[in-house]
Formats: sequence, C-alpha cells, structure tokens
Amino acid sequence: MDNRMSPDSQETRAARISRILAERIIAGEIEPGTRLRQDHVAEEFGASHVPVREAFRKLEAQGLAVSTPRRGVRVAAFDLAEVREVAQMRAALEVLALRHAAPNLAAADLDAAEDAARACDTSGDVRAFEEANRRFHRLIVTPCRMGRLLATIDDLHAASARFLFAAWRSNWEARTDHDHRAILAALRQADVDGACAILARHVQWIGHRPVLGKGGTAREAFAIVG
Repeated sequence: MDNRMSPDSQETRAARISRILAERIIAGEIEPGTRLRQDHVAEEFGASHVPVREAFRKLEAQGLAVSTPRRGVRVAAFDLAEVREVAQMRAALEVLALRHAAPNLAAADLDAAEDAARACDTSGDVRAFEEANRRFHRLIVTPCRMGRLLATIDDLHAASARFLFAAWRSNWEARTDHDHRAILAALRQADVDGACAILARHVQWIGHRPVLGKGGTAREAFAIVG
C-alpha cells in the first residue's frame, strides 16, 4: 500500500496545521516573538516538513507570522500602526462588500444577524464575543457573492481577533453594541449609505485599556470591539 500523501491531502494537512496554529496565535496561547519550529510542529501533527512550510506561508500571508534570515519563522508582533491598517482595510472592504450584499439581503439574513448581535451583547467571555461578532459581520456581507473579497475580509477578521484577544483575554466586560443594532436598523429601512457609514466608523474605533501581564505588571493594550 502506498502511504505517500497526494497533493490534495498535503494541502488539507497544511490547511489544518495553519488553522490550529492561527487559533493559538489569535487567542494569545503563542505569544508574539515566539519561534515556530518546523521540527516541533511536524512532530506534533505527525506531518512532514512540506505541509508545515506551507502552513507557515499561510500564517505569514495572514500577518500572523514573519520569516527573517537566521531567525526563522516567528509569531508576528503588532503595534498601533498595524491595528489602524487592519481597521482601515476592514472599513474599505466590508463597506464594499455590504454595498454589493445589500440588494441580496433577505429578512432571514437580517434576523440571523440580529441573533448574532444579541449573542455579542450576552457573551460571557472574549472568545464567545469574537465568534458572535465575526458571525454578525459575515452574515451581512456574505450575500455580496464575491468569494475573493470575502476571503480577504476573513483574513482581516483573524487579525482583528488577535488584537481583540490581546486586550480582553482577561477581565472581559460585556456591553451592548449599539452600532450592530444601528446597522441592522438602517438595512431594514433600505438605508444602505447609512449602514455603510456606521459600519466604517464601527470597525475603525480603537481605544486603550490596561492589561495585566504575566508578571503582574500593567501595560496598555489597543482595545477594539468591532
């Protein structure tokens, strides 16, 4: 029996490895600056170095890892400039998607988005909030039917999730997201311009909050909620 992996199975394994590593990076389980070692990752996942290298390239494309000569692949750090860049890209691309999606949004889509908005408001921790928040944003733009655009927005949401977890991993503060409700109200009234304006402002909001580090020292984190 030939146990060699086909190209399709190689790609599937690489996608699985990149997804799991991305989830760990986004949740803060692997900290910025941590080296991602091919040998260790390959051993953990029972894979050869080929899918691991492909997984690392995917993480780099998502902005979650960086490769530098003699230092290998490391988890990417981020600063205010990157937070702003991601927020501005999200505003531009999600507004574009929403404008194309709006004519195709059905009442059922808006009802599902409203359910997601309620889940955001009642989330007991940042992970539950992030999942509900991503679901809300995905529901209102998916009917644009532009696969490449949606894939890019998904990557930007992964980056946003990382910023979100960095600020709110502990001491989560539940809140009512009035922007979500305002976007839905505008869409129900066929006010696409109004919905787009609220969405653009919503995803670009950046605040600050103190976060306790591992040593018990406080640091300032970039607080986003969109």
